[in-house]
Amino acid sequence: MTSQQQYFLGVDGGGSKCRVLLTNEHGDALGEGISGPANPNQGLDLAINSILSATELALKEAGLSSQCIDQIHAGVGLAGVNLPKYRRMLEQWDHPFAQMYITTDLEIACLGAHDGEDGGVIISGTGSVGMVRVNGEQHSFGGYGFGVGDQGSGAWIGHQAVVNSLLALDGLIPRSELVDKLLNFTQCTDAQQLAEKMSNLPPSAYARLAPLVIEQAETQKDAIALDIVMSAADYINKLFRKLLAYHPPRLAMIGGLSAPLNNWLAEDVRPHIQTAIHSPEVGAVLFVQHKYAISETL
Repeated sequence: MTSQQQYFLGVDGGGSKCRVLLTNEHGDALGEGISGPANPNQGLDLAINSILSATELALKEAGLSSQCIDQIHAGVGLAGVNLPKYRRMLEQWDHPFAQMYITTDLEIACLGAHDGEDGGVIISGTGSVGMVRVNGEQHSFGGYGFGVGDQGSGAWIGHQAVVNSLLALDGLIPRSELVDKLLNFTQCTDAQQLAEKMSNLPPSAYARLAPLVIEQAETQKDAIALDIVMSAADYINKLFRKLLAYHPPRLAMIGGLSAPLNNWLAEDVRPHIQTAIHSPEVGAVLFVQHKYAISETL
């Protein structure tokens, strides 16, 4: 790498994984990397380590030395930084990049989904959140975190499965096959073991239960699973209708649950959902290239 060349790193950090894309000044992909969770509300050190680990993998794939990291302009889009506390934590990081610009995982998802143009996007992965960009204005909804929000997300679905399974094991609601599937998946035998094992786990641990819940709803019409999945879809429907009120030219849904939940969405919502043009990592590259161009004119 020479000092005359410009390189850009797009970082997409969520509650389960961190993906990065390294490009040259023309946007040509040079290397990619993937590592663990990068949501600072799960721990700033964990988020930083995930970003650096994924960046190292991208540099290696590009055939570049790790020492080149100080010549890279990074656009870092993370879950959690929509909350000021966690954004301030990340801003205080003495990062190794030439420049680092911070935004939410939602903004880079929207930029990528619509190739930098206006549109709306809903992320349903470990967490959930929605955003719309129209005529220079941005509006976001949800994204408040696992403890107080993230309805319709993988973590929320998994958490609801545990809560309802405990109710069923206590005989407070009718038991369904999901309860036994969940006990088997978590290698627990009773309510006490399940409660002990699942208490105080990160959102990503609950999100791993979501596919099991959705499968039970789809294939077995399991009563508990159906109630959870339909509630998740209802929240996503409400988010989409909120975004549609701003009349965006395009709407997209991304994240690990975007495909599994699509069939559960309402008839008035599904026709509006289009395929994302690019990934959030590409959106992060678009974001940092724009910020860099502005800095060069100052």
